[in-house]
Amino acid sequence: MIRVMIVDDHEMVRMGLSAYLEAQPDIEIVAEASNGKEAVELAQQKKPDVILMDLVMDQMDGVEATKEICRVLKNPRIIVLTSFIDDDKVYPVIEAGALSYLLKTSKANEIAEAVRAAMKGEPVLEAKVTGKMLSRMRRTEEGKPHESLTAREMEILRLIAEGKNNQQIADMLFITVKTVKSHITNILSKLEVDDRTQAAIYAHRNKLVQ
Repeated sequence: MIRVMIVDDHEMVRMGLSAYLEAQPDIEIVAEASNGKEAVELAQQKKPDVILMDLVMDQMDGVEATKEICRVLKNPRIIVLTSFIDDDKVYPVIEAGALSYLLKTSKANEIAEAVRAAMKGEPVLEAKVTGKMLSRMRRTEEGKPHESLTAREMEILRLIAEGKNNQQIADMLFITVKTVKSHITNILSKLEVDDRTQAAIYAHRNKLVQ
């Protein structure tokens, strides 16, 4: 039997997944968690073979939970099951150690097959995720990440590196703080860094500021 833990903050999602997977002759649900913190605790207690992991949750999100579970358990097989396909979700959780990445629009039998594949150590990636990963690899081969920034994004990156906050950047460029935040999200994703501090360090290391 493949021992599975379901991690999702929506009870109905957990119930639906549990009901379908429990009906499979080779799958057993050993635990359910409603947030990342609970998932880490239960993973250590139950030691499931495969974990179905949501991303957006209170207390601890799926990326941090994946990171922590990969730290405390030997060879965890984590399948991300989410509604999100954004760069700032995909790359961090794959880098954290997730084996597979599926969307909640996947068919129930596809999720069951992904569980069986995970048990064998075989990744299953949503087609859009595969495309993103290949695109990222090509960008890495073609040049440095900052070369993909737009002129406006490069301008904002330089201001971040100079220590300007969002309000100051908005005032200097005559745009809204919301727009600044949106640009920063894109910058972090393209530079493949986690926060503005790392972005500033990247800018200085690559001599993008005076």
